[in-house]
Amino acid sequence: MPNALTAAVRAPEAESVWTSPILPQPGELIVGLIAFGILYWVIAKLVVPRFEETYAQRTAAIEGGMEQAEKAQAEAEAALREYQAQLAEARAEAGRIREEARSEGAAILAEMREKASADAARITEAAHKQITAERQQAVIQLRSEVGRLATDLASRIVGESLQDDARQQRVIERFLSELETADPNQVRTVATPATEGS
Repeated sequence: MPNALTAAVRAPEAESVWTSPILPQPGELIVGLIAFGILYWVIAKLVVPRFEETYAQRTAAIEGGMEQAEKAQAEAEAALREYQAQLAEARAEAGRIREEARSEGAAILAEMREKASADAARITEAAHKQITAERQQAVIQLRSEVGRLATDLASRIVGESLQDDARQQRVIERFLSELETADPNQVRTVATPATEGS
């Protein structure tokens, strides 16, 4: 048996001429090169273009996204600048409106004060006129009453009638003028001669 086993082991050694364990056999090398060439061709013609197309699409998408992001950012910055300009304009407008309202309020207040002063002056003037008219009316009534009383008194003292209008008017005028110029303490002394002289 050991001879059979040794013969079986020696048989393949006799058949094989090529005995290097590192270098492949020439048939395997040719088949491997052909398979590698076919695989390279398939990858170069089918796989690589798809990879490049996908890469180009992704690159375009990324660049487009970046461009869109930059565009959106530029639009946002422009919108922000416009908003800030509108805000500044609105603040200026609000300030202008506030100033106009303040000046209009001051003008209205001045106009109301002027109108109130004019109304007060008009009311005061009307009151003065009314007081003057009432005073004149009171003086006239008082004169006529005093004159009537003086005439009645003089008629009683003298004992004759003073109903003559001209005489009565002279007596009243003289009595009143002496009454106006006399001292209040001397009214009684002045009144008696005035009535007796008539």
